[in-house]
Amino acid sequence: MSVIYMLLAISILVAIIFFVAFIFSVKNGQYDDSYTPSVRMLFEDELVKKSPKEKEQTYPTK
Repeated sequence: MSVIYMLLAISILVAIIFFVAFIFSVKNGQYDDSYTPSVRMLFEDELVKKSPKEKEQTYPTK
């Protein structure tokens, strides 16, 4: 029974250490995205604007 308490304490300690390391890395900018903004202009825009002729075109209704 004492082994369970010891393993529980060790697992909580390890979890706290990993949580502190994660918070430390986020605060230091480890997960900042520095690549995407530099290549964003290379991708095509997903929204394509229609020309004025296409906007005026009407289709006959039945």
